[in-house]
Amino acid sequence: MEFTDKAIGIDFGGTSIKFGVVHGKQLVAEAPVIIPKDYPKPADLIQAIADTVNQLQEEHGDIKAVGCGVPGFVDLRTGRVHNLTNVPGWVNIPLRELLSEKTNLPCFVDNDANAMGMAEWKLGAGVGYEDLVCLTLGTGVGGAIFVNNQIVRGSHFGAGEIGQTSIHYKGRVGAYNNPGALEDYIGNNEFAIDAQRAYFEAGIEISIEECAPAALDAAATAGCSVALACWDDFARKLACALANCCWLLNPEAFVIGGGLSKAGKTLFDPLRKHLEAQLSAPFRDHLKIIPAKFSNEAGIIGCAVLALHQAEL
Repeated sequence: MEFTDKAIGIDFGGTSIKFGVVHGKQLVAEAPVIIPKDYPKPADLIQAIADTVNQLQEEHGDIKAVGCGVPGFVDLRTGRVHNLTNVPGWVNIPLRELLSEKTNLPCFVDNDANAMGMAEWKLGAGVGYEDLVCLTLGTGVGGAIFVNNQIVRGSHFGAGEIGQTSIHYKGRVGAYNNPGALEDYIGNNEFAIDAQRAYFEAGIEISIEECAPAALDAAATAGCSVALACWDDFARKLACALANCCWLLNPEAFVIGGGLSKAGKTLFDPLRKHLEAQLSAPFRDHLKIIPAKFSNEAGIIGCAVLALHQAEL
């Protein structure tokens, strides 16, 4: 696939929506983020998204297509969003049709983790791997699966939702009444709440803001035993889900992105230890666990890549 055309990528996250113009594999321009909670009605939020796309069109011109990645289930045939896990009110919304009407551009909609995975697989840390699992760690946990050099979609385009897989059959109940859902343990908010509880049990009063992942990473790097234990527990939970992926799919590599992946060694060292302890040689010995290349840009770039790819079909 050649990337000589310009496309707009929209990274629709649970807490913010980011925009960018992608040209020649590079993010060449961005626009101010939109906060979904500021637009309780889907129609108002869609209009705000379209207005930003139109502004980028005016400023940069020659836009071939728009790609939008959303944190939920999408019918790729129609571009209709079935629901968004972390954004209330979004049920059965014809997002592709509405954005196309409001921008006069070909628009394509996919799951946001698939977009991130596409960016890493085509252009980033996953280049060259035929069997790959990509994860994004943030407000929730998203996944994209590549098998035999193809993305796995599933019968109704819902494959790859690793965040909804269970790590405890009697665990916390997820958004879909699924016990032990991974993201209900290692999502940003859940991680912070559990860390605050761990500090409290150690006799230390600390605010929830001081338990944000970046703050916990800094504390762990400085040698705080509570923070180190929190990251080890986080890694153990994530390793449980990744071990399930290994036994089911036998991937060559995991590419891990999203805000929590910025912890670097604080996360990746205990993650490798806990994951390798759960695998036999054929699954373990050549397995790679790799930080994503694009960090916060992955969603925008991936959405643009998806849009250009679909526009050529």
